[in-house]
Amino acid sequence: MSSTSVQQLDLAPRRHLSARQSQTLDRLVQAAVEEVAATGYSSLTVRNVAKRAGVASGTAYTYFASKEHLVSEVYLRRFTAQAEPAFDPNRSPAERATDALLAFALTVSDETELAAAVTVAMLADNPEVRDLRVQIGLEVRRRLTNALGDDVDPIAVRTLELATAGALLQVGTGHLAYGDVAPILRETADLVLGETRR
Repeated sequence: MSSTSVQQLDLAPRRHLSARQSQTLDRLVQAAVEEVAATGYSSLTVRNVAKRAGVASGTAYTYFASKEHLVSEVYLRRFTAQAEPAFDPNRSPAERATDALLAFALTVSDETELAAAVTVAMLADNPEVRDLRVQIGLEVRRRLTNALGDDVDPIAVRTLELATAGALLQVGTGHLAYGDVAPILRETADLVLGETRR
């Protein structure tokens, strides 16, 4: 998929929100981050987040169908708020790909409770979370394709996406530390993009 076709996709299909609704949504998202840090994911509820945000629980449920939906929204916002690495032709394709993938993979790595919550929430089987996963996936692909250029092999892009998802799953299950993600993704990018040094 070329970067042009990815850029033409609507990455955030949302109903139109008034200024007041946007503020409510922002308060709920911020309160979710605070609640996860204070209580952990297992104790997180939309009702508790609403209370922390000073919002009626019924109102909160009009924005978020579940705690998984809420935590996935937090992740989407955190990831898309990060500046995309600038294209640097002096860096190798593997270096540029690694930069793009690490921006995604390490989004919440310094927030232990939130990182654990995201790992569980993003795997939820409900339509709201699936929609957010699609948006996140499209943004990862767009950034990776921009880092590599339009002529990149789509199989290479897919392989790098799968390697990143696998690394994050291993982090979430405790089989890999966040500190190991960067060198593993660089090695993978070197291999996939034909830059392996023997």
